[in-house]
Amino acid sequence: VMGAEGAVRVLFGKDIKESKDPAARKAELEAEYKEKFLSPYQAASRGVVTDVIEPSQTRAIVGKALRATLNKRVSRPAKKHGNMPL
Repeated sequence: VMGAEGAVRVLFGKDIKESKDPAARKAELEAEYKEKFLSPYQAASRGVVTDVIEPSQTRAIVGKALRATLNKRVSRPAKKHGNMPL
């Protein structure tokens, strides 16, 4: 929901201010946060996303998914009641 810069500022603001080199400490914490939390592999391990694909494979996978839906027909259940005359 929040980017690494904002999250680090909120979570580690006090630590950054107290460090000798705030800019370097902030950059270090941002890199650590990105590695730990902003990875699609983390979401996939928790089941939030189904697949993680490489950008070079996107066109082929989207095309395959669209071809799978070409002959798909959605059947609706029969109506139980008609319209009431008013």
